[in-house]
Amino acid sequence: MTVASLAISLHQVDKVYANGTVALQGVDLTIPKGEFVSLVGPSGCGKSTVLRLIAGLGEPSEGTIEWGIAKRDRAIAFVFQDAALMPWANVIDNVHLPLKLKGKSLRESRSAIQAALNRVNLQGAEYRYPRQLSGGMKMRVSIARALVTHPSVLLMDEPFGALDEMTRSRLNSDLLHLWEQYHWTVAFVTHNIYEAVYLSNRVVVMAAHPGRVVAEVTIDEPYPRRDEFRTSSAFNHYCREVMAHLTGTGDEFLSAPVG
Repeated sequence: MTVASLAISLHQVDKVYANGTVALQGVDLTIPKGEFVSLVGPSGCGKSTVLRLIAGLGEPSEGTIEWGIAKRDRAIAFVFQDAALMPWANVIDNVHLPLKLKGKSLRESRSAIQAALNRVNLQGAEYRYPRQLSGGMKMRVSIARALVTHPSVLLMDEPFGALDEMTRSRLNSDLLHLWEQYHWTVAFVTHNIYEAVYLSNRVVVMAAHPGRVVAEVTIDEPYPRRDEFRTSSAFNHYCREVMAHLTGTGDEFLSAPVG
């Protein structure tokens, strides 16, 4: 991969916490610019730790993280499972927060805030408070708060994990539509194999104790992806392949006939 096409690359990254817990060991992961990569694996395999290291919210104990995006262009946005909205603030003020922290007033930020809200279909909800929003709407606000910074890299840590399946499916489709428009580099953590396969160019499978990458599955299907893909034989095959790697039967799966 050329430097021009590289977004992020982790080389033999270890992360050992002060209490001796080995969160990551020997992780190699390369993400090209504009790719949508999902990380799946059991609890404790270090998926979230990978995102935090990419975001600069910690340092590797060993190994290196290389960037192919110049620092001046490296705008990173992080979306967590908990929308983490300020309960005393309305939608506009919640989305304004990252710009406010950069010293930008609400007045000068208003057009950017409205544009971000429009992207996630929250027109008309600008003056509602979190208690007046559904779970799906809260997550849309959280995503808008990330988008208002015009990120080049979007890190998402199980953002839809607490939502019902219908809302989750709708937000999956909305997220893909936005990604196709804005060409972010996305690293997405999920426990949901079906979600990972539907969204991603590539699914990275991790194992625990210690956290490490055990397989990568390329989802060689075109975008845009519609609901028909979720019921296709190709989708089923990719889901089975990811599951096989998660359960340690990947080699057996790959040697078996398709069908």
